[in-house]
Amino acid sequence: MSGNDLKQEVTDKYSLRGRVFNRLREDILSGKYEENEELREVAIGEELGVSRTPVREAFRQLELEGLIRIIPNKGAYVTGISEKDVKDIYMIRSRLEGLAARWATENITLEQLEEMEENVYLAKFHSEKGHLEQLAELDNRFHEVMYEASGSKMLEHQLRDFHQYVLRVRKKTLASANRGPQSNLEHEQIMMAIKEKNADLAEQLAHQHMINAYENMVKNGLHEAYAEREKQANIK
Repeated sequence: MSGNDLKQEVTDKYSLRGRVFNRLREDILSGKYEENEELREVAIGEELGVSRTPVREAFRQLELEGLIRIIPNKGAYVTGISEKDVKDIYMIRSRLEGLAARWATENITLEQLEEMEENVYLAKFHSEKGHLEQLAELDNRFHEVMYEASGSKMLEHQLRDFHQYVLRVRKKTLASANRGPQSNLEHEQIMMAIKEKNADLAEQLAHQHMINAYENMVKNGLHEAYAEREKQANIK
């Protein structure tokens, strides 16, 4: 086997494991698999058209992320994201978002700044119309632009992961909440601080934005959402 063939084989192996891992993580976070549900290697392998090896490797990676637990001689069971995990993620994320905003003031391009400004403008429009789905998409994109503008692939990757972890819970608790207009106002303030190259203010505003988002989730049913989930699990 040539060096190029060996390299291709290794690349294919790891990309396959990565695809299985990303698919399973997405399914867990989206709620396809319920908490404490067993994940069966054979069934998942058949569903995804792969052997048990990449599924087993994905299980180990999911366990490292705390999304499943593997019990020897029994199987792999979904852990999911707990209420405490949500709080922890938002507290950590508040610091990292602040750092992203600080670095964005140093590295943002004109195109990224223009997209931020357009994002804020469009969010105002959809907020007035009560378009919650479009608001959620614009909210996600605002943060993605800021992550990209930070100029750090490592920071961007970590923040995107945290964002995915809480997305399902966030949808549950904010579906009928009036957070949209206030959130967009906070986005506008962050964007202006970045535009004016005020790194200290941008960091402070982005940090507080996440604190406000978490407090709003608590106010609008975070605890109740988890209490209901636990109740349903007990019924099963």
